[in-house]
Amino acid sequence: MSLLLALVALGLLMGAAFHTSTTVLVAAALAIAAWLGAFGVREGLARRKQH
Repeated sequence: MSLLLALVALGLLMGAAFHTSTTVLVAAALAIAAWLGAFGVREGLARRKQH
C-alpha cells in the first residue's frame, strides 16, 4: 500500500514539474539538493560527536 502511495505522490510531483518552467524546476531542485546536503552534514557532525 505504501508503494502505491509513493507512486501516486511521484506521479503528482512529476505532473506538477511538467507544468512549470525549466528555470523554476531547476531552482527548486537546487534548493532541495542544498537542504539535503546541509541535513547530511549536520547529521554527520552529530554522529561524530556521539562516538
